Amino acid sequence: MQEAEKGGKSLGTTKKGIGPAYSSKATRNGIRVGELLGDFNLFSDKFKSIVATHVRLFPSINVDVEAELARYKDYAEKVRPYVKDTICFLHTALRNGKTILVEGANAAMLDIDFGTYPYVTSSNCSIGGVLTGLGLPPQTIGEVIGVVKAYTTRVGDGPFPTEQLNDIGDLLQTRGFEIGVTTKRKRRCGWLDIPLLKYTSLVNGYTCICITKLDILDTLPEIKVAVAYKKPNGEKLDHFPGTIAELGAIEVEYAVLPGWQTSTEHIRNFKELPENAQNYVRFLESELSVPVRWVGVGKGRESIINVH
Repeated sequence: MQEAEKGGKSLGTTKKGIGPAYSSKATRNGIRVGELLGDFNLFSDKFKSIVATHVRLFPSINVDVEAELARYKDYAEKVRPYVKDTICFLHTALRNGKTILVEGANAAMLDIDFGTYPYVTSSNCSIGGVLTGLGLPPQTIGEVIGVVKAYTTRVGDGPFPTEQLNDIGDLLQTRGFEIGVTTKRKRRCGWLDIPLLKYTSLVNGYTCICITKLDILDTLPEIKVAVAYKKPNGEKLDHFPGTIAELGAIEVEYAVLPGWQTSTEHIRNFKELPENAQNYVRFLESELSVPVRWVGVGKGRESIINVH
């Protein structure tokens, strides 16, 4: 309903209720998992209060409160075995010398604070989410691995400086099977964007990079890479645009690299990649000043080349 009210200015969200859930968290009337598993009468009171708030906002909404509460009572028992105090759990693991792998749920540019606001998700999917989401202090973070496609994609609306609304974009979309996991919409595709990657590297502090889907570029005779953003007057930007209007107005400066026009799918050793493919990886590495440690040339785990 919130998306429908925006009319033509929709954000292209998944419509799964993520924004409303985070809104409840921020207005402090949200319900936590601990409350779902605690005194069910208290949970019921909070649930009824939230329903009343939404009915005031959207009078046409119709909620069968008793049926919903029965559903949540069932959910409570289903999730109970999987719920722990995660702060205690994680810090115990650290004390016992365990390694913890944390994955950002969305791309860095969908971060609520540092992404292309308002075309973002509702949480911090950049490095800060590790601290605020898990209760881990910054000194516990070791490696920060930036996972980067060999080209750029975006699902949903919002500015996309290197987007290719042409045969190149279609080829990347088709060869890369670029379909949104949740929305099932075609992803928008474009050339690799160095200014954007530099910005996400500043925010996240990448210690190394994993490039994926290099094989999708196998058929191209030449490959462009965005190396700078310019204002409409030709002046180069030394920062990532802070507003959607500014990002929408920039012009892109490209470097053109020769393609390799041969399949890389079955290669498992970096030195066996075509020379131009190796050069593409090294170009990215030198532009970002971050080492590339892995290169993906296919879908399976076995298709990840360890560069070193």
